[in-house]
Amino acid sequence: MTLEGIEKSRLFHGMTAKELSSCLDSLDAQEKKYRKDEIVLHSGEQTSNIGMVLSGSVTIESNDVWGNCTVLSHVGKNQCFAETYALLGEVLLVDVRANEDCTILFCNIRNLIDNNKKSSPWKETFLKNILIISSQKNLVLSGRSFHTSSKSCRGRLLSYLNATSLQTGSKEFDIPFNRQQLADYLNLERTNMSKELSRMQDEGLIKYRKNHFKLIRED
Repeated sequence: MTLEGIEKSRLFHGMTAKELSSCLDSLDAQEKKYRKDEIVLHSGEQTSNIGMVLSGSVTIESNDVWGNCTVLSHVGKNQCFAETYALLGEVLLVDVRANEDCTILFCNIRNLIDNNKKSSPWKETFLKNILIISSQKNLVLSGRSFHTSSKSCRGRLLSYLNATSLQTGSKEFDIPFNRQQLADYLNLERTNMSKELSRMQDEGLIKYRKNHFKLIRED
């Protein structure tokens, strides 16, 4: 198992090498590889595993029976997914899809709440880290609701790009989505969104190429 650098992730932050080894062993950690566009976790199923991206990235999607797709979030290297579903044992309401070829570390966190399991030094740290991760996820989801609250295509784009600029601390940045994913994330029609981006660039509000954006502020 190639796990170099995972001690720097939020999930295992604050653990000693010994605690990390014990944690991975106790949670039956397994590494799995997925090809681009392959479904990692399916909606309608249950999971006892929290997933952490070791390489590549995944997207969290809501896909309905009529073929409509809504991209809810992007999960990159050393970031986690499915922790709430795994802890609560609830049926997944989303699909987790490989955004590119990726490697995922799965840890069975149902073992954490098994009353028959003895307490371990790493457990408190691990649970604290999951709480922080869940709180961060809430911010992301509330952010998406904020971006999609505008009725206009431009309003949604400006909200998302401005928030990304604030989060990165720069007026120039890369976004984790391609055009279709960005349209799905903002609940927009791709063609209309692309036209609006072109108009915004023509008006001197932004410059962009593929997923690289630069916000231009008027003097």
